[in-house]
Amino acid sequence: MNRPGTVVEVGRSTPPVLVHNGDSVVLQRFPVGTRVVYPPDPITGLRDPDGAIRRALLNPLDSEPLPALLHAGMRLTIAVDDISLPLPPMRWPDVRSRVLEAVLDMAADAGVEDVEIIIATSLHRRMTAAEVLHAMGRRVFDAFWPDRLYNFDAEDPEALVELGTTDEDEVVEISKRAATSDLLVYVNINLVAMDGGHKSVAVGLAPYRSLRHHHNVHTLRHTRSLMDPPRSALHRSCTRMGRLLETQVKVFKIETTLNNDTFPAALGFLNRRESEWTVKDRAMARVVARATASMPPAQARAVFQRTRAPYALTGVFAGATEPVHARALESLYRQQAVPVRGQSDVLSVGIPYVGPYNVNSIMNPVLVYCMGLGYFFNLYRGMPLVRRGGVLIMTHPCREEFHPVHHPSYIDFYEQVLSETRDPERIEVEYEERFASDAWYRQLYRRSHAYHGVHPFYMWYWGAHALEHLGDVVVVGGDRGVCERLGFRAASTLDDALEMATQTVGQHPSVTHLHCPPLFVCDVEAGGFEAGAP
Repeated sequence: MNRPGTVVEVGRSTPPVLVHNGDSVVLQRFPVGTRVVYPPDPITGLRDPDGAIRRALLNPLDSEPLPALLHAGMRLTIAVDDISLPLPPMRWPDVRSRVLEAVLDMAADAGVEDVEIIIATSLHRRMTAAEVLHAMGRRVFDAFWPDRLYNFDAEDPEALVELGTTDEDEVVEISKRAATSDLLVYVNINLVAMDGGHKSVAVGLAPYRSLRHHHNVHTLRHTRSLMDPPRSALHRSCTRMGRLLETQVKVFKIETTLNNDTFPAALGFLNRRESEWTVKDRAMARVVARATASMPPAQARAVFQRTRAPYALTGVFAGATEPVHARALESLYRQQAVPVRGQSDVLSVGIPYVGPYNVNSIMNPVLVYCMGLGYFFNLYRGMPLVRRGGVLIMTHPCREEFHPVHHPSYIDFYEQVLSETRDPERIEVEYEERFASDAWYRQLYRRSHAYHGVHPFYMWYWGAHALEHLGDVVVVGGDRGVCERLGFRAASTLDDALEMATQTVGQHPSVTHLHCPPLFVCDVEAGGFEAGAP
């Protein structure tokens, strides 16, 4: 029986709660009355993933079956999500390799020879050969890499084409190969509700010239939750752009959903509620907490980054973009939705070792900011878990540490921009264009494995809604100098952080802690703070 997510009130005899702390974990006691939101148990995966994929391709939504769209002499392009999901990376075989092999088998049966596979990186870093091999599988890698399986290049003007502008004057520009194909097949993983839909093509295969229309301060401030697409200005923009491009490009969408079985057996205690830990679980939790806390950060990070999640496929949907995405969201919310009643004065989150933009890399301070204010704050539908003017408490060491290959523009953003201002609007006006057009950043993006020069700006804007909503942000264990640069306050312990929070929200605040990962999204309803209430 797969249990739904729950809201559990901390009592006097409640065991310590496990909190992620970057490259380590800590066992933390919360005040009596704190409500801890736990994710649902993993739902059972599909018994025959390959059969389910094939059935979806043969019985699509609002589309002819995929074989009917394939014929000899055609130009077929397949686009696929990049390394930014799932998190942690999936144990082999990755669902992308399963879907790719099914599509390619049907293409081969139809006599299609002109096939290229584009990794939809947008302005993310290029995936390495080893990362591509793991995600796409040996069969696809050996047959296509690197000439016909490659990373999208948003800075190659010869590889882009403009398709027009929307009614809101949004320029729609995407990969020329994709746009000039007889069919574009997009293979997607919906890790969270923000993924998929028109966002896949309109963002994944688009350059800065198009992304700036929705990855900006105004749009993100008016995105009331990134996990609630109907209330997201970003998603409305992507939908306008996607609908326009689909008037000129034939798109066959394939979206998949996974359960939240995030950690393998050796770290299985991370998937379970502390009250249900066995003696072995409790011992293992203490061993991992002590060991990772005593290791050098790079060593602890390497231990966690070797983790491969045993996710199971829970849904696969193919056909026209909008009905496919609607079905994928239903499947995703079936796994992730947790009902919660009422907002709290304080929201506590532990920031884990990995996010979308530091896979096999380092969670630098700007990414910590983005994870807390951009992602964890947004894990809701309806209304935020923390009230307006409330306090967000994050647990993370927040070190001044950057990956020099992956995040060169982040280093300069942190040193040059944040030393002058933290105001998103001023940053956008005074600095964005210079970083976006810088020749050196563009070269590192194209020839090395660096995120685009403008990428740290987007991470800062990602927190724009939270910045307007919150009264304060406190980081437990954070480096004081780094926290000051980010506009946060640092606290040595959770007790200190809660005492600091009272200066903003008053004495005896209500507290909610998100026990995440595994991932989930809170359906927050209006009402009083009632711990344990659905």
